[in-house]
Amino acid sequence: MTLSPPPPAWRPVRGNDVTLASQLADDLTRRIHEGLRPGSRLPSIRAMAQQAGVSRFTVVEAYDRLAASGLVQSRRGAGFFVAPRDTARAAAAVPAPEATLDTPARIDISWLLRSMFRESAAPGMPGGAGLLPADWLDAEMIAGAVRAVGRTVRGNFLSYGHPQGFPALRQQIAAQLQGIGVPAHPEHNLLTTNGVTHGLDLIARLLVGPGDTVLVEDPAWFVIFGRLAAIGARVIGVPRTPAGPDVEVLEKLAAQHRPKLFIVNSVVHNPTGHTLSAGAAYDVLRIAERYDFTVIEDDTYAELHPGNAMRLSVLDRLNRVILVGGFSKMLAPSLRVGYVAAAPTLLQKLADLKMLAGLTSPELGERVVHRILADGQFRRHVERVRVRVDEARERCARRLLDLGMRIRDMPHAGMFIWADCGRDAEGLARAAAAHNMLLAPGSLFSPSQAPSTYLRFSASMVDNAPAWQLLRQLVREPA
Repeated sequence: MTLSPPPPAWRPVRGNDVTLASQLADDLTRRIHEGLRPGSRLPSIRAMAQQAGVSRFTVVEAYDRLAASGLVQSRRGAGFFVAPRDTARAAAAVPAPEATLDTPARIDISWLLRSMFRESAAPGMPGGAGLLPADWLDAEMIAGAVRAVGRTVRGNFLSYGHPQGFPALRQQIAAQLQGIGVPAHPEHNLLTTNGVTHGLDLIARLLVGPGDTVLVEDPAWFVIFGRLAAIGARVIGVPRTPAGPDVEVLEKLAAQHRPKLFIVNSVVHNPTGHTLSAGAAYDVLRIAERYDFTVIEDDTYAELHPGNAMRLSVLDRLNRVILVGGFSKMLAPSLRVGYVAAAPTLLQKLADLKMLAGLTSPELGERVVHRILADGQFRRHVERVRVRVDEARERCARRLLDLGMRIRDMPHAGMFIWADCGRDAEGLARAAAAHNMLLAPGSLFSPSQAPSTYLRFSASMVDNAPAWQLLRQLVREPA
């Protein structure tokens, strides 16, 4: 059976934002859903082009879209046919996002990660993943870079990229790091990664084995805890103070456990928002030298610092310190582009491990980031975002204080506030989950997972009126 010509009511709308191929595909999709019999043969490409008044290329694109969606099937030499109902229904079925958070008996890292990446956990959630709202970022800047890359790359995507990453991007990153005093050479010291987490994972897999001790800050970003545990490492926390890690405790633990690594946020610590002091920085490097361990400097949120921050990688000159940074927080969460800066011998081993794990990192995203950096837009964009984040964080802090929470040391920068709610934070998080609100309890930010009265709040919640209303209600309820 051949599909009849498009009904007279349908005509291509030229000059519309919707392409002609999309218009034709949408019309045919509607007719299939309205009951066109399975097995019916669509008009040939030539016939449909004549009937619809469009080019053959437009028809080919429309038919290919229908085939890709499972609504029609292509039979070599015979044409396109309406797919069986079960196939079409399965292709059209899109699971609806779960609307509510589950309420576990005990909150753990896996639950918080799953909850952070649910559709309902938008950037305005108090316990979100540290993503900035879309309207705080610059979608047009990124779209413009994507268009510019698309016009220039042509055949470059038909082969693997460079194992160390897009060379022009590494040159741009090297220039930025050299500008703040990090002696990073694009060939000898830099490797691109699929974000900061990927970089930390490569380092951990290269340098840490089962039974090895790794020191981390307490509190700290918890994802690395799980990755190190999967390797079989022993993870021990070093208390974090406003000036940096407690260096007396650090030295005692280093002497006792002889760690392989120490992972630290020098600039804009997650979750407290503090930055390393000069004295603490020198002490950390002195202890690392004395007890022969490597320091990983996580620079994820460094752009949110107003400038002139103390960095271990500047003082150490990438001898014992490995610097890890990225761009997704400031540009777009899905633009997973990061980097590792390290000594040449170590960097080559990391590049080899990167190739064994996934060959090269995707060059499209790296070219987009390079375009943004090279055009000089990134610096101005960061300044705009920083001003907005600072204003939002200060407003959030005042509102949390008004709710009766305590902030022991106000954050200097960044998007997080580490606040004491005066009760078991995990219990409060479970109560919030029952109302479909995500809170991040402090116990998860410690490698010991000990009970905590602290919560990490994101500044992106600042204008989420329902969240503030519910939070006020929850903190006033008896524990």
